[in-house]
Amino acid sequence: MEHDRTQLHQQADALYDQYGTPLEAEHRGEYVVIAADGRTVLAPTLVGAAQAAKAALGRGTFAFKIGERSVATWK
Repeated sequence: MEHDRTQLHQQADALYDQYGTPLEAEHRGEYVVIAADGRTVLAPTLVGAAQAAKAALGRGTFAFKIGERSVATWK
């Protein structure tokens, strides 16, 4: 179980590094939801990002506050 959690954190970090970091200059403080295939949804609030991502991306995504490493995932 701990291995699964570590793997999940590594996946989240890799996705943020690749797709979230480039958004920091223009979208710091907003929220981004990133799918495993790199599709993203941006919104000014976590609730807005989650709602938009649910419709556009489905499950298995990671949510981040841009510029910070706070993260959530929906399975």
